[in-house]
Amino acid sequence: MIELVVFDMAGTTVYDGDAVLHSLQAALLSEGIETERDEVNAVMGITKPVAIAHILTQKRGTIPDNEEVNRIHEKFLTQMFAYYREHPDVREVDGAAETFQKLRAAGIKIGLDTGFSRSIADTILMRLGWNNAGLIDATVTSDEVENGRPAPDMILRLMELTGVSDVAKVAKIGDTPSDLKQGTSAGCRFVVGVTEGSHSRSELEAFPHTHLIGTVAELPKLILEDA
Repeated sequence: MIELVVFDMAGTTVYDGDAVLHSLQAALLSEGIETERDEVNAVMGITKPVAIAHILTQKRGTIPDNEEVNRIHEKFLTQMFAYYREHPDVREVDGAAETFQKLRAAGIKIGLDTGFSRSIADTILMRLGWNNAGLIDATVTSDEVENGRPAPDMILRLMELTGVSDVAKVAKIGDTPSDLKQGTSAGCRFVVGVTEGSHSRSELEAFPHTHLIGTVAELPKLILEDA
């Protein structure tokens, strides 16, 4: 029986019209770095300063200094704060709250993890009203652990926060390769890719997973039938 499901946020449970992709591209462009969708998508879900450093290294062939990475990251954060507070496109993915409710009704804990910082995650949670709705048991952000995705640290921290001791009773769901790598590295029983987020089915198939589904609305049937 699964005791904890760990959900990614942007692209998996939160619809934002590719805000992360466009904001990261814009922040990089402000420093003269032009990027294609695939270049940014390759680091989606990873802690953002690490993602920025990776892109700069790939583009130039040299490791960037921390000052430049931090400058680009601050520009990214500024855009994201404004977007998640105000943009009309920001909403929950269809069926997300209902999925949380169904799983919690079955006694399963709900955790959220994200490559965002705590400040951005809280902005999203406030916008959607999920904290006040009692839908989430615990959340962890990449700046609250030593290592972000694809390391298992955020999943292990959510297990601590929710009192789940056996990773074989944990499911991880997300829309990026780093989500799938994270769930696999943690040893989760279910590692589920969502194919209607930032990556398509064909893009996710190459990475380790137990299941691929269209959206989170399909997850309760998968988890509860297994029980």
